[in-house]
Amino acid sequence: MNYNCEISKKISNLALEGEEFIFAIDYSMQKGFVMAPKDAADSGIYYDIEGQTNCEKKNYLSIKKKFEVFPPRFSDYKNAFDSVQKHIKRGDTFLVNLSFKSKLETEYSLDEIFHRSNAKFKLLYKDKFVVFSPERFIRICDNKMESFPMKGTIDADLPDAENILLNSDKEFCEHTTIVDLIRNDMNIVAQSVCVESFRYIDRIHSNRGNLLQVSSKISGILVDNFRSNLGDIIFKMLPAGSVTGAPKEKTLDIISEAETYQRGFYTGIFGYYNGKDLNSAVTIRFIENENGNLYYKSGGGITAQSSVNEEYDELIRKIYVPLV
Repeated sequence: MNYNCEISKKISNLALEGEEFIFAIDYSMQKGFVMAPKDAADSGIYYDIEGQTNCEKKNYLSIKKKFEVFPPRFSDYKNAFDSVQKHIKRGDTFLVNLSFKSKLETEYSLDEIFHRSNAKFKLLYKDKFVVFSPERFIRICDNKMESFPMKGTIDADLPDAENILLNSDKEFCEHTTIVDLIRNDMNIVAQSVCVESFRYIDRIHSNRGNLLQVSSKISGILVDNFRSNLGDIIFKMLPAGSVTGAPKEKTLDIISEAETYQRGFYTGIFGYYNGKDLNSAVTIRFIENENGNLYYKSGGGITAQSSVNEEYDELIRKIYVPLV
């Protein structure tokens, strides 16, 4: 796929020079930014990536405010779901991550959501969008690359929720497909690729209840001079497998046909390079300001075993803010 070569070159050049930078790349791989942390802060772009940040913590009062969700009409979702199932039955794809945007009315500001969210990976882009992602994309320490695909979600408060999630054939197939896809993606850029940990549980607390999500850990080894080519390495892994599907190239076409909006930075990636190592996240759990109206973008993986009602409910369950 075509991608923004200027962003790729800038990432590689700064990495080779040992410079610190923050970056983001949109789903289409055409838009993004690469900036020094201070320059980003001066522009109203703030991040907190597992404690690495370019801003001071603001202490908002821990009070509950209006957070009202207006999900897409079920009929609209079903039309898109049926379109995806048509391609699955025809053998064009095994898994499609189908997403929609939902209208959101809230008294929380994007700035407050950024500072109050308990998430490993956070990004505030001016007054345009905020991200509070639980999912790492890739981490590179020395020359070891690691990826942590997250696929499979359930309401944590359901009786026996963990066993239901881990014993679901549909969730097992979906997660296995994504692990295999990302392992293949990593094989393009790294050596000695292996799955170090398969299907472990993450627990997420939010303002709308608790969730369990399933993750795996995949690792590989990069060549010693990888920093001179870091931009290309990142782009060759995009778009992220956990938010697209398999096989990736055909599935991207199906997503474009089925979805009713442009993803933009949603399901892209963002990350931080400290002059030596890289840490990055998938841009999910995403609220965007569109001309004064807020929208929450969310979705889930569709397979041949999917139920339209269950998938619609999952899309809505993922509309939350992990406030503290």
